[in-house]
Formats: sequence, C-alpha cells, structure tokens
Amino acid sequence: MAWNEPGGGNKDPWSGKSGGDEGPPDLDEVVRKLQERLGGLFGGNRPPGDGSGGGGRFGGPGAQLSTKVVGVIIGILLVIWLATGIYIVEPAERGVVLRFGHYVDTTGPGPHWHLPVPVERVIKVNVDEISTLTHKAAMLTQDENIVEVELTVQSRIQDAADYLFQDQDPERTLNDATVTVVRVTIGQSKLDFVMTEGRGAVAVTIKERIQKLMDRYKTGLLVTSVNMQPAKPPEQVKAAFDDAIKAREDKERLENQAEAYANEVLPSARGNAARISADAKAYRDQVIAESEGESARFTAILSEYAKAPEVTRERLYIETMEDVLSKNGKVILDVQEGGNSLIYLPIDQLMNQQRSKSQNKASQEMSSSTLAVPDKSNSPQRVVDRDRRSR
Repeated sequence: MAWNEPGGGNKDPWSGKSGGDEGPPDLDEVVRKLQERLGGLFGGNRPPGDGSGGGGRFGGPGAQLSTKVVGVIIGILLVIWLATGIYIVEPAERGVVLRFGHYVDTTGPGPHWHLPVPVERVIKVNVDEISTLTHKAAMLTQDENIVEVELTVQSRIQDAADYLFQDQDPERTLNDATVTVVRVTIGQSKLDFVMTEGRGAVAVTIKERIQKLMDRYKTGLLVTSVNMQPAKPPEQVKAAFDDAIKAREDKERLENQAEAYANEVLPSARGNAARISADAKAYRDQVIAESEGESARFTAILSEYAKAPEVTRERLYIETMEDVLSKNGKVILDVQEGGNSLIYLPIDQLMNQQRSKSQNKASQEMSSSTLAVPDKSNSPQRVVDRDRRSR
C-alpha cells in the first residue's frame, strides 16, 4: 500500500512523519541529511547536540579535514592507476601499444610504461614462434603429367603491427598463397625436373613467391623455410614411373662409368702421344745434326782431297776398314803363293778363352791381335772377308 493512500498512514518515507495535508517533503531537508551522513563517514560535521561544535553545513574545521583525506585517497588511487601502466615484454615478444584503439608504437623486449586503461593498452605478440603449414595436392605439370606434391611451409611473425591490423586472417592468407604459388610453380615445370634434380630449385622458387605475396598483403609474416618432399606420380601409374626412373638411373650409372674410363685412358694416351712426339722431335733434331755434321765433314774432306788425292784416298780406305772390321769377331786371311789358301782366325773364340782365364790377360790378348791391311803395289793383295755377327 502506498504511503499516501487511504489506510497507509500518510507517512513520509524520508522523515517518517505523517503527511497529512502538509504537502511534499522538503528537498533541502533531504540534502542536509545526506550531507550529515557523508560528514560522519569522513569525520566531518556532526548532527546538532553531539558536543562536537560542528554546524549543519560543510565549511567548518571538520570540512577542511575531510577535503584533505579525500585528496590523499584520490592521490593514492591515481598512483595505483598509473602503476598499472607498467608492463614487461619478453625477449620473444613485441608489445603493440594502442591509444583509444589506434596503433601508436611497437616496443621491444624489456620493461616499459604506457598510459593505463582506458587510455592505452598493450597487446603482446610472440614473434619467435614458428608456425608450420602442410600442403599436399595432385597437380598438372608443364608437360601435362599429374604429380603429387607435399611440402611444409614454416613462418613466423616479422611485423607485429601488420600481423594484427593489416590483414584479418594472416594464417588463412598464407594458406591461400601457398596453394596458388605451388600450383603456378609446378605448372611451369616439367615432370622430370620436379621429380629429380629440380626439387631444391622448385622449393626455393616457391618460398620466394610466397614471401612476395605476404609482403604485398602486409600480413607481417616471414617465410623461414619451405621443405618439399620427393614428388611422386599417382598410384595408378607408379609402376611405370618406377621403371622409367630405374632406366634413367642405369643410364646415369653407365655414363659415369664411361666417363671414369675415359678419364683413366685419355691421360695415358695423351702422355704416350706427347712422349712419341718428343721422341720424334729428338730423332729429327738428331738426324738433322748428324746430316749437317756429315755434310760439313764431307766438305772438309773434299777440300783436302783436292789438295792431296792419293793421301786422302788411302786415309779414307784405312778408316773405313778400321770401322768395319772393329764390328766383327771373325777374320780370314790369305797368304802368299805356295802356302795355304786361307787362314781362319776365330778371334771371338780366342777372346772368350782368354777371358775365361783371366780378365786382365784378355784385354792384353785382344790388343795383340792384328788385322792385315792390303798393299798399294800390283802384287796379289790379301783379301779380307768378315762375316757379320748375325750369321
């Protein structure tokens, strides 16, 4: 029942008095009572009659004391509020400072301070954490072959501000960029190149292209590595591809063996050719030198022969016979008329016998053996006939 309704007693809810016909409550009275209660709470004005001597309004000594206490409390609260702006950024993190939701700065590791909430706030981002994305798909190569490719893309946050505000979902953007780049790169490469020696080059190309897209979209991500697994054909044609790969490996093995054999034989052949060429040059130089020497000797003899023909002829004959007979070990001599026709001197056997007796005497016996020289007169000359050692 309402307080001013019949039977409600007509009681004033503020003063507890009967309303009667006195009208609405006094607003000044309500404010005064509220001030008294606040004054009692902070040690200010007391109600009249409590012996404190305070008045009914703020303005006395109690009111000044209450103002100082309120100021101290406000100062303490202000210090606490400002202290909440202290924050520490870990070595693996970066702090992104926002002022009323607007990007202000990026702070590095260490202690920092910012204006507390709600003026500024800090978002900490881990920039050393490595994220791994795996992509596997079958795609068409440049020579219209289907190949299954599987790779993993590892990335981390490079720019914390771009990562938070420039792209709505950087991880999804990275995934879409990976799918696009892989299909474009494989589509521009041939199957043999992708499955054999070109796997490393394809991975490097994919990494560079993904990073260009990440920079273009300002995702704040850095692609650290792209690891590409060996590409393989579909299961339906795997046996045929294995045979082709085995044949290619056999071809490479045989080529390597042939190259090793060529590397072994060619240096030897080149060495022999160089040796033969050097011997030929040496022989040429020797023949030329001997020819020039013989020519000079003949010219010298010719000039001497012109001066004394008989003497020169005799000397040439003696030198020639000496040269011929010195190379043979058998001597046959004829004698004067009335004697034996021929005398055979086995000089080689005699020399062997003497050599078997004594080495010292053999040289002396060899020097004592003489050879006949034909006379210049018209009498029968001694005929000298020697067989060559080859007989």
